[in-house]
Parts: sequence; C-alpha cells; structure tokens
Amino acid sequence: MKYHIVTYGCQMNLHESEKIAGVLRGEGYTEPSSAEEADIIVFNTCCIRENAENHVFGNLGALKKLKRQKKGLIIAVGGCMVREEGKAALLCERFPFIDILFGTHDLSALGELIRRKRAERKKIVSVRGEREETEDGIMPVRTSYPNAWVNIMYGCNNFCSYCIVPYVRGRERSRRAEDVMEEVRALVREGYREITLLGQNVDSYRDGGVAFPELLERVAQVEGDFRVRFMTSHPKDFTEELIAVMKRNPKVCNHLHLPVQSGSNRILSLMNRRYTREKYLAELELLRREIPDCAVTTDIIVGFPTETEEEFRETLSLVEEADFASAFTFIYSPRTGTKAAALDGRVPDEVSKERLARLIELVNEQTRRKSAQYTGKTVEILCEDRDEKKGLYLGRDQYGRMGYFESATDAVGAFVQLRIDRANGISLYGTECGRR
Repeated sequence: MKYHIVTYGCQMNLHESEKIAGVLRGEGYTEPSSAEEADIIVFNTCCIRENAENHVFGNLGALKKLKRQKKGLIIAVGGCMVREEGKAALLCERFPFIDILFGTHDLSALGELIRRKRAERKKIVSVRGEREETEDGIMPVRTSYPNAWVNIMYGCNNFCSYCIVPYVRGRERSRRAEDVMEEVRALVREGYREITLLGQNVDSYRDGGVAFPELLERVAQVEGDFRVRFMTSHPKDFTEELIAVMKRNPKVCNHLHLPVQSGSNRILSLMNRRYTREKYLAELELLRREIPDCAVTTDIIVGFPTETEEEFRETLSLVEEADFASAFTFIYSPRTGTKAAALDGRVPDEVSKERLARLIELVNEQTRRKSAQYTGKTVEILCEDRDEKKGLYLGRDQYGRMGYFESATDAVGAFVQLRIDRANGISLYGTECGRR
C-alpha cells in the first residue's frame, strides 16, 4: 500500500506531515507516490487565510473522480481546518466521499482511525478538544534533509483578533526542555546541518525555570557542525536576553522573523498585538546595535477593518524605517470566530489589493537592494537541494538569502563557500570556491 500527503500552510504543518508519514509507515504504507497510485491520500489543511481553504476545497473536489475509479482508496482530511468552527460538518456535506476527518490533536490516533475505517467501512470523524500532553510518540519521516524542524511548543495564548490559531491549535503547551534537547542531539548525530525550533510564539516558551533564551543557548552548545534557526518570535515578548544569546553563539543564525503586521498603533491595538510601533522599532534598534548584520523578516497585513489610507502609509513608513530583508505580505482575511470578523468597516477588496501592490513594490525594492550588495562577496550557504529544471544546486546563507550554483558533485548537506557573481531579486547566483 502507498500513501500520498498534500500539505498546506506553515512549517508547523510541514513538520506535522512528516509525523503523518511516520504514522502511515507504521500502518504498513510505503514510500510516497503520486495521488493516482496512492491507496490513501491525506490532506493536511490550513485555515489561517481564506485562500488556503479555497485551495483545499478545489483540490478535494478533483479527487471525486479518482475515488470512483479506485476501489478501496481512503481519503483523509486533517489539520487546522477540521477544528475550525463548522468546517468539519461543511467538509462532510460538500465532500461526502471523505473517509476520515481528524483534528490537530488527533495525529497520534490516525493509525487507529485508519484501522477503524477498514473494519467499519463508514466515515470516521475524530476532533478532540484541548490536549495537555506535548509528546505524541510519533517518529516522523523527515523529508527536509539537511534541515530538521523541532517543535518546542504547541498552541498559542495571544488571541490576536484576526487569528484563528488559538481556536484550532489550543492553548500554549511547552515541551520539556530535555525532550527537546534529546531530539536535537539525535538529529545532529544523524547528520542534520540546520535545526529550526518551532512554535507559534517561541519567546513565550517555558519549562519550569527554563525560558526560551536558555533553551536556545543549550541547543547552540550541542557539539557538532550545524546551525540553528527559530520561529516565530512575538514583539511583545522579545527580550534583550534573547539578543545576547544570539550574539554570543555563532551557531545561531543572524536572522530574526519578527512579525509587525501593521505600522499603525490604532490598528495594532485593534489587532490585540499588545505592542506599539515605537516599541517594535526600539527592539529593532537594540537588535542592530548588538548584531549589526542581523537580517529581519516580517509579516504584514493590509486592509484590516477600518484601516485608513493614512494608517496604511504608516505601515509603508515603518517598512522603510525597519529596512526588512524581506516580508510576507497579506490582505486581511476574516476568520469565523475571531473578534476581527465581527468588526465593521470592511476595507473594499479593490482598495486592499491596491495597497498590497504598493507594499510589495516597496518590499521588493528593499530586497533587490540588499541582494545587490552581495555581488562580488563570498558567503557560506547550506546546500539544501538541486533544482533539476535549472540544473543548479541551491541553499540559503545564515540570513535566509537563497544562492544557486553549479557543481559536478552532489553538494546537498554541505556548507558551501559561494562567490556571488550576480543577484536577481531575492536570489543569488555564484561560483563554488570551497565546502565542508
């Protein structure tokens, strides 16, 4: 039997798909295959934005024909969307051929759900509520070598007014520090070269007396030739102590993802972000005073309810002042059950799209300028993959910039010294001049 997993959303979902693959391997399913060859197809969904849901609906609909053609094919849908209010019932109604629905807290039960489906031959729905435990006992099938994701916590307590995450992933639960350390040490022994610590808000991690800066310090002290990233930080919890840990540990990448969301204090208050524009910029000033070359990336939402043109311009001015390395930009997407969804003053779609275009133009201008500064320099990248279409290997430097190069030998997993010949937008192209 073979499986096929379709993943939507963030790094958290990508890592959870690795766990889903681990469960399926335990149930006797073999290497991933195309959807047409699979005996089970699993959709790991995201509901952070409406576009993600629309993609799920469209791709699920396309499976109806395959389901009719292939007797015994199991279609399972899990992830955030299943736990969103009313979505499990909607999925059952619109796609009656779905066999299994499981929530974000039901990964460890997936094997049992599959066995029940085979035995009972009826639709199986399992959407547990809050989950207290942080260890699920699942051995993931890692697909991202030389990179590895390590969850340090689950859930979120912030309740930003636009965000569905606390409702679909539950309240914050931090893993035991020693469990995290055991996983990191094992990954380094297995040869992984980059470890990314994951949490909805890593800055609020706490295991007894161990807060996130200490955990990061411990990870950075593990013996081995590897580097460390973490995401995502929250400006309300970002500390000088964390900056100090980043500064004194060369294994920690000089890269910080710090979502700002808006440059307007009024909008930030409506978003329940619990910091101001001034606090955010002060944090960046402190960071760059201590680590001048630290690359900062961010998330920005435009068209939040009642956002005025003047307030959008405040966002543009913050982007200019913050001088981000890059930014993920989005139009506000109302999510059922969140406080923002009940706000009046919806910004017209055409206005939001026009603002987004202006924001992207500014961000791209900053990104191109920063990429151009690489030309003629030699940087170290971790080679992650080979782009078969381009015939080039690729990897990122510690700041997150992608570099491409030719090589006659397999370079995946190596730290490569790359002399940059030219820059193209966010991408760098260079010549290999050494590796380890």
